[in-house]
Amino acid sequence: MTRLDGVVRLLKTEHERLSRQIRGVSAALSAFGSAFGKAKTATVRRKISAAGRAKIADAQRRRWDKVKERSDPKADSTATTKKTTPKRTISAAGRKRIAAAQRARWAKLKGNSKTS
Repeated sequence: MTRLDGVVRLLKTEHERLSRQIRGVSAALSAFGSAFGKAKTATVRRKISAAGRAKIADAQRRRWDKVKERSDPKADSTATTKKTTPKRTISAAGRKRIAAAQRARWAKLKGNSKTS
């Protein structure tokens, strides 16, 4: 009988340990369940009014105007504009000098002593 009493006692302690673990798991599930339940309701998409979209678009236009350094079309006409420099061109004589120098470089690279 003493062996049977020892086995019963071991089973009772194991039962208590498992009961504590199950209570812990249940508590965790209830905590996570409420957290995930709230997340599902938060995924509802909100609509923005036309006035709100207009404000956002206007702000974005102003940001782009700053980036492009141009004045806002709705602002006064007294805004300063950036001066553009004219495109630079090279003369025909300058192009000939550059071409001759490049031909000389290629000739030197190829080992030819002939220059144009």
